[in-house]
Amino acid sequence: MSQEERARAFAALHRKGNPVVLYNIWDAGSARCVADAGAKALATGSWSVAAAHGYADGQRLPLPLLLETVREIVAATDLPLSADFEGAYSEDPAQAAANVAQVIDAGAIGINFEDQVVGKGGIHPVDKQAIRIRAIRDMAERQGVPLFINARTDLFLQESDSTRHAALMEDAIARAKAYAEAGASGFFAPGLADGDLIARLCAASALPVNVMMKPGAPDIAALAAAGVGRVSYGPFPYRAMIAWLRGEAEKVYGSGGK
Repeated sequence: MSQEERARAFAALHRKGNPVVLYNIWDAGSARCVADAGAKALATGSWSVAAAHGYADGQRLPLPLLLETVREIVAATDLPLSADFEGAYSEDPAQAAANVAQVIDAGAIGINFEDQVVGKGGIHPVDKQAIRIRAIRDMAERQGVPLFINARTDLFLQESDSTRHAALMEDAIARAKAYAEAGASGFFAPGLADGDLIARLCAASALPVNVMMKPGAPDIAALAAAGVGRVSYGPFPYRAMIAWLRGEAEKVYGSGGK
């Protein structure tokens, strides 16, 4: 398929009540593994990609290295690839759009784009984030690629006390609406794990809602029943793989291996 065809096929996988499941990958090898397991599409996680290269999350991974990783994954499989692009490596709308253009050129057909102020804390005002999304959408249209912009809000991630998440719902719903009007394709609310709140968000959002699986989150069947359109796994696959690797290495070295 052409890049445009892959983008359209990826968007079509997002169906409320029948979510696309993305078991996040971090390099070409993990991409092939997940593709061979039966995935219909691929998505990186920024934490995992950074960690796999020895960097911390938060746009500390150099942009050229991220772009090279995207190119390698695209070359390794025929599946559509969405790249976690954090805050697009710039707060400036025009520069953010120019950076996303490089991700498109590398072969990705979608991005995660978050509203946290990367490296500084807090969250961008909704109107500022909407302007940034619109700049990216306008650029993608000029490129002729129907880029899937998965607009992420960090409202719930930045509030560790889940009992306070209900109080954040009005803000989240307002952001979902504003981001949709600006040209987003999906709405990502990582950190939100309460089934009733997820259902409320799905009912209020015109965009397919992405929920991240984590300990304590509803299972996929329950998320589908709540109206979720996309389920992803974030850094958890990488962390599980590293925990296994560490355990196996400790067995070797703990038994006298050198």
